[in-house]
Amino acid sequence: MQEVAALLLCKLGGKSGSADEIKEVIAAAGGEPNEDQIAALVGDLDGKDVNELLSAGMEKLKDVPMGGGGGGGGGGGGGGGGGDAAEAVKEEEEEVEEAPPATDMFGGGDGGDY
Repeated sequence: MQEVAALLLCKLGGKSGSADEIKEVIAAAGGEPNEDQIAALVGDLDGKDVNELLSAGMEKLKDVPMGGGGGGGGGGGGGGGGGDAAEAVKEEEEEVEEAPPATDMFGGGDGGDY
């Protein structure tokens, strides 16, 4: 996968995407270039335009269903340990926060000195 990403970075940078350029990009990013995979990639793409390949791939992807139903819910929890489960639940009282007294934007309460 890093080989394809390096190739695309080369193409975006206006380079040809040769095996040596791909190796340089991977090495500059701190990766280990795999010479066999780079050679296979360059061989597969020889004489082909990357933009045309991307366009053809996007055409194929338009028929793939994406989004939709979402995942199923998680499984239910396990059974409890026994008789102590019937403890009364204490309801917490909601604290009502009172708004501070209204003041002008400079901290004075009388609104004068304008």
